[in-house]
Amino acid sequence: MIRVKRAYEPPGPGDGHRFLVDRLWPRGVKKEALKIEAWIKQVAPSDSLRRWFGHDPARWIEFRRRYFAELDRQPLAWQPLMEAASAGLVTLVYGAHDTEHNDAVALKKYLESRLKKRRSRPA
Repeated sequence: MIRVKRAYEPPGPGDGHRFLVDRLWPRGVKKEALKIEAWIKQVAPSDSLRRWFGHDPARWIEFRRRYFAELDRQPLAWQPLMEAASAGLVTLVYGAHDTEHNDAVALKKYLESRLKKRRSRPA
């Protein structure tokens, strides 16, 4: 199972393995307060895509399409998240204010679709 949580919310016992998935460190948050397994910057959208999106909900669908294309080109970046999610609960930590239109929400959907495909493959 994959969850998403803002970096400004306190870690909880039900978070499982926590990974920061933003390219930029969340402002004003101390490293020890996040209680993350790792900061996986390379899984975040490129700087140009992040700037283009600007957290504009009107660009959400196109942002996801472009972001998923970036993820398709770099499977080594998100593979650790897939392995962790296959083994148990994972929380993707992000810093954006918008809880519905951000890279962690998009990444969750991308990873869940990959996990679903993996599980539906014949052995």
